[in-house]
Amino acid sequence: MKVKKLLHTRMRVSDMEATLRFYREVLGLEVVEQKVSPRGSHLAFLAVPNSEELIELCSFPSSGPVVVQEDLVHLAFEVDDLDETIQALHAKHIRITDGPTQSSSGSRFIFIDAPDGYEIELIQRAPGVAIV
Repeated sequence: MKVKKLLHTRMRVSDMEATLRFYREVLGLEVVEQKVSPRGSHLAFLAVPNSEELIELCSFPSSGPVVVQEDLVHLAFEVDDLDETIQALHAKHIRITDGPTQSSSGSRFIFIDAPDGYEIELIQRAPGVAIV
């Protein structure tokens, strides 16, 4: 057996509305679908520019609050200009939790936190570099 394609990644969240607001207003992602699953989970699917894979957010309040361990999981997004990104984040009062850091390849990156403590890495790739 061999899988064909990555379709989506699910992340459970405590507050769907606050989380959707963050992904829409801070990162510019688009909500392409919202629904309730047969077991009662509230689901939202987010589209990422220039990507076919979706991010699936799941809110299931009866399971209790989400507790994300530090450095357990993160999402990484590419940006064109890290300095402009930092300025835009500051204007929105979003705290940079780590960086800016330059990798050995010359790429630069920072981290911010999404609601529930999920880490978000924002990367400006060095010219000609495919992977950070």
